[in-house]
Amino acid sequence: MTSAVLFDFSGTLFRIESAESWLRAVLDATGAELTGTHLAAAARALEAAGALPGGAPPGRVPEELAGLWRVRDTSAEAHRAAYTGLSRQVPLPDPALHDALYDRHMTPAAWAPYPDAPPVLGALRERGIRVGVVSNIGWDLRPVFREHGLDPFVDAYVLSYEHGVQKPHPRLFATACEALGTDPRTTLMVGDDRRADGGAAALGCAVHFVDHLPAAERPDGLRPVLDLVG
Repeated sequence: MTSAVLFDFSGTLFRIESAESWLRAVLDATGAELTGTHLAAAARALEAAGALPGGAPPGRVPEELAGLWRVRDTSAEAHRAAYTGLSRQVPLPDPALHDALYDRHMTPAAWAPYPDAPPVLGALRERGIRVGVVSNIGWDLRPVFREHGLDPFVDAYVLSYEHGVQKPHPRLFATACEALGTDPRTTLMVGDDRRADGGAAALGCAVHFVDHLPAAERPDGLRPVLDLVG
C-alpha cells in the first residue's frame, strides 16, 4: 500500500514557458528592443544554449562552465552562475538582460501546471496519501505552488539548494520521506529524469516516469499515478 508520493517539479508537475515567451516578457518589462525575426532567432539561440532553466538541456556546455554545471543545483549561487553563464553565450541588446531572464524564470508567471496536476494532487489528498516535492533547483519554488493553488496539496518540499546535495543522491529522497513520516518502501517517486529521479530506487522507493513535454502535448501523463497508488 502506497503511503506517500514524491513528485519532481519541472517537467513533472509544472512546465516552464517557451523560450520566446520568456524572452518577450523580459524585453517588455525592461523596455529593451528586439523584434520580429531577431527576437525569434535570439529565443532559439537561448534555447539551444540551454539557458532557460526547466527548458531544453544545453547542446554543449562550454568548458569553462562544465564544473559549475555539474553542481548547479547545490546552491542558489551556483544555479544562477551556471544559467546566466549559458545565457551569456548569446548576444543580447543589453548585458543586464541575462540576469533579468534568470529572474523571470523564478516568477510564478513563467510556470504553468500540467493540466492533470490539480486533479491528481487533489485525489491523492482525498485518499489520505501524503505528497512531497523533491526538486533539483536553485531557488524557492513554493511561491509557484501557492500562486497556482497547489500548495495546499503538498505536505513537504525538499529542494536541492537548501540541502547542498542534488538528485540522484539518496539523501534528498530520505529527507523527504522523513519529513512526510513515511517508509521509502511504501513511497512512490514520480519524475521525468531517469537518472536523477531514479535515485529514489536506492532507498527502496517505487519509481514512475513521465515524459517532459509541453503541457498541451501531455494532458494526462500524471493520471497513471492514481492507479499505481491503489
